Amino acid sequence: MRALVTGSRGFVGTHLVAHLNACADDVIEVDRVIGSPPIEDASAIAELIAETKPDAVYHLAGQSDVAASWGDPMGTFLVNADGTLHVVRACIDAGVERLLAVTSSDIYGMVGPDELPITEHAPLRPVNPYAASKAAAEMVCIQGFLGHGLGVIRARAFNHLGPGQSERFLAPALAARIARNEQSGSSAVPVGNLSARRDFTDVRDVVRAYRLLVIDGEPGEAYNVCSGRDVAVSDIAEVLLDLAKFPMSLEQDDRLFRPVDLPVQRGDNAKIRATTGWVPKIDLVDTLTDTLEDARNGQTSQTDESND
Repeated sequence: MRALVTGSRGFVGTHLVAHLNACADDVIEVDRVIGSPPIEDASAIAELIAETKPDAVYHLAGQSDVAASWGDPMGTFLVNADGTLHVVRACIDAGVERLLAVTSSDIYGMVGPDELPITEHAPLRPVNPYAASKAAAEMVCIQGFLGHGLGVIRARAFNHLGPGQSERFLAPALAARIARNEQSGSSAVPVGNLSARRDFTDVRDVVRAYRLLVIDGEPGEAYNVCSGRDVAVSDIAEVLLDLAKFPMSLEQDDRLFRPVDLPVQRGDNAKIRATTGWVPKIDLVDTLTDTLEDARNGQTSQTDESND
C-alpha cells in the first residue's frame, strides 16, 4: 500500500511511519520539519497529494495542545479545521481511495457517569478550543463522504502515551520531572489535577488501530480508539514514582491546572473491535516504564509536535 502520512515527524506520526514500514507499506512523509508544505497551504497540499498518488492518506498533522488552544483559538482552528478541509479537498481531487482523519475524544466534552462508556453515538459537546476545532474537522470529513463519496474514516483517539511524547502532556511531563530529580537529588514532583480519570492507550497500539481502520474500516464512519477503561491521573503518578530510583513525593502546583478539565473519560471500543479485530496489547505499566526510560535518555521533547 502506498501511504501518505501528514504530521509524520510528530509523536504519533513517528510511531505510525515505523509501523507502516514494518508492514512493508510504501510511506510518503509529510511534515514541515522535513521541508514539506504546511497543512495550511491548500494549493501546495493538493499538488503534493496529486503528484504522489497515495492509495491511502493518514491525516495526523495539527495543533494538539489543549492548553495552548486557549491562548490561540484562531490559530488552532485554522490548523485543525481548515487544514483538514485542505487534505479532504486534495484527496477528493486526486481520487484517493482511503483517508483516515484522526480527531479526538475531546469532542465528546463533558459527560456524566450515566453516559459512560462513551460510544460513537454520544453527542459532541466540546468545551475547549482544541476540541471545537476537531469537531469542525469531523464535519468537514462527513461532508467529504456525503457530498463527494470520499472514503474517509474518522478515528476518535482517546488519550495515548508512550516514548517520544512531548512534555506538554501528562505522563511524559511527570516522567521528565522524575528523571531530572534523579539527576539533581530533588524529591518533589510538581503535579496539577490528580483526580481526573482518563482512558489511556499505548501509542504503539494506537497506530496498529489506524492501519487496521484504513484496511477494514467503513467509509463515512467514526471509531473510538481507546482501551475501554479509565485510570486516575494519581494512579499514573504513583506508578511513575514507584519506578523512580529513590523515594519522591507529589507536590500540587496550581499553575499546572487547566481552565476547564473533564472529570472522567472512558471510551467504548466495541465498534473498532467488531470491525477490525483490534485490541490493545501493551500493559500500562510497560508503557510508563518505557516513557520514564525515554525521559532518562533525554528523548522526551519539550517542543510542539505535529499531532496528538
